[in-house]
Amino acid sequence: MTILTIPNDKGKWYPSLGGQVCDFIEENLVFGPGDLHGEKAKLDDDKRAFIWRMYEVFPKGHLNEGRRRFKRCALSLAKGVAKTEFGAWIAACELHPEAPVRCYGFDKRGNPLGGPVKFPYIPMVAFTEEQSDLLCYGTLKYILENCPLERDFDIGIERIMRKSGDGKLESLASSPEGRDGALTTFQVEDETHWWTQPRHKQAHKTMMANLAKRKEADAWGLEVTTAPEPGQKSIAEEAMEYAQAIKEGKVKNSKFYYFHRQADESHLLDTPEDIRAAVIEASGPSAAVWRDIDAIVALFDDPGNDVAYLERVYCNRLVKSSLKAFDINEWEQLADKKYKVPDKALITLGFDGAMFHDSVALVGTEIESGFQFVVGVWECPYGKKDWQAPVEEIEETVEAAFENYNVWRMYADPQYWLSYTAKWAGMYGKEKVVEWYTNHPTQMCYSIEAFATAIKSRELSHDGHKGLGRHIANAFKQELNKRDEQGKRLWVIHKERPDSPNKIDLAMAAILSWRGRLDAVALGVTNRSAYEDGLITIG
Repeated sequence: MTILTIPNDKGKWYPSLGGQVCDFIEENLVFGPGDLHGEKAKLDDDKRAFIWRMYEVFPKGHLNEGRRRFKRCALSLAKGVAKTEFGAWIAACELHPEAPVRCYGFDKRGNPLGGPVKFPYIPMVAFTEEQSDLLCYGTLKYILENCPLERDFDIGIERIMRKSGDGKLESLASSPEGRDGALTTFQVEDETHWWTQPRHKQAHKTMMANLAKRKEADAWGLEVTTAPEPGQKSIAEEAMEYAQAIKEGKVKNSKFYYFHRQADESHLLDTPEDIRAAVIEASGPSAAVWRDIDAIVALFDDPGNDVAYLERVYCNRLVKSSLKAFDINEWEQLADKKYKVPDKALITLGFDGAMFHDSVALVGTEIESGFQFVVGVWECPYGKKDWQAPVEEIEETVEAAFENYNVWRMYADPQYWLSYTAKWAGMYGKEKVVEWYTNHPTQMCYSIEAFATAIKSRELSHDGHKGLGRHIANAFKQELNKRDEQGKRLWVIHKERPDSPNKIDLAMAAILSWRGRLDAVALGVTNRSAYEDGLITIG
C-alpha cells in the first residue's frame, strides 16, 4: 500500500478537536443516499484519523494556541469510499450552532474545549452546478432532513440556514464570479480531479483567498477527490504536486494537510486475485463497508471498459485514460518557450472553430523546424449564452499572420466560416487558403494519426501555450468502422461529450497546421530562400 501524508508528524502530537467532532457526527448524523441511507453515521478508522488530523490545534502556550493547524486539507481517495458523504458530514458540523469545531480554551490536561463557529458561511462547490446540487449539497440535504438535527435548520433547494438566521451554507458551481468577496468560514471543493478549466483555477484561487478574511472564525477548506489524471493540471493534480514539493523540502507550508492512498505498484492487475487485492488495499478500512469488490473486479474483465480509467478511480493510481487522444505529458515535454519564429518565416496555418458558443483557433507551424505556435484563440467565457466570435478581430489576426509571415498554406475548416474562407482565398490565392473539412473522417484520421506520431517521435515542438495544451488534453478518441492497410482501426478526435465546456479547437487547428507542414515537406518546400526564388513551386 502506498500512502502520501503531508505533514508526516512521526513522534509529534498536537491536541485536537477531532474526537469531539467524531462523537458529534456519530451521535447526530446519518448515512446519505445509498445502501445505508438513514442509518446512524459510523466512522471507519481512516475517516476518524482524517478528522483528528484536520481538527488539530496549536497547544496551550503556543503563539497561536487554540488556532487550527491547517488552513487547507485535501483527501485523495478511491472512488466509492463515501468521500462526498464525508465532506457533507464535516459541513454539517461546521454549520451547526452547537458543534465543537473551534477551540474556545483548554481543560486542565491541555485538551481543547470545542464550540461552534460564529455566523458561519459555507460554500459547497463542485465543478458544475448540477454536480453540486446532486452530489455534495444533495447528500448534505438528505442527511440533515433525515437526522435529529433537522429541527435546527431551515433547509432549502440550494441553501441551508440556521433556524436562528446567523449561519448559511450554499450549493455553488465553480465560477469565480460567485466566490469573490465571500466571508467564508469553511468550504468544500468536491471531486477536484475534474477542476481543469481556467475558471476552475480562478475559482479555487479566489476561494482560498477568501479564507484569510475572517481571522476570528479560523476559516479553512476541504478538498476531496479521486486520483487525478496525469497531465490534466487539475486542482487535484496541482495539490499532489504541491504536497510532493513539501515532502521533498522544496516548499515549506505547515498549514497544508494532504492524504493520498493508493494500491501499491506491485499489483500488476493481471489476474482477478491481484485486482481484488489492489482494490481492497486502495479502499483501506472502507473496503468491507462501502465497496462491492466482486462487482469492481468484474468491471476489469469487461472488454468494453477503459481499464486505465478503472485503475485510476478504483486503485487511486495516477493513470492516463486510454480514451484520451494524446499523451499530455509527452506534449508538455516538447515545449520550447525561448524560441520565437522569425518574421517572414515560411509557415503553414490551421484554422478551426465555431461562430457561436464555442471557440475559434488559429495555429501556425514553421515548416523548416516543425515548431508550432498559437497565433490567436477566442473562447466563449463559461456560462455566457449569447457569445459570438469576434469576427473583426479574427480577420485582423489572419491578415496580420499573412503580413508577418510567409504563409505557404492555410488549411481552414470552412464550417460556419465559408464566406470568410472564400474572402481569404480571394485575398491571398486559392492555392494558399485551402478548405479542409474536419467533419470528413477519412481525411482527418490520417492527419490526426500523423500529428500523434509527431508528438511521440518528438518531431514536433511548440511554444508551450497553456490553452493549446489544455485543448490537446481535452481531446478524446473516437474509433471509426474503418481500418488502414495494416488492419488498424482508424480514429478521429472529439470532446468528451457534445455539451462539454472543454474545448478542442486549438488541437484541431494544430492538426490542420501540421498537415500543411507535412504536405509542404512532401513537396520539398522546406528551404525558404529556394521557395522565394521560385526554385520550388506550390503543389
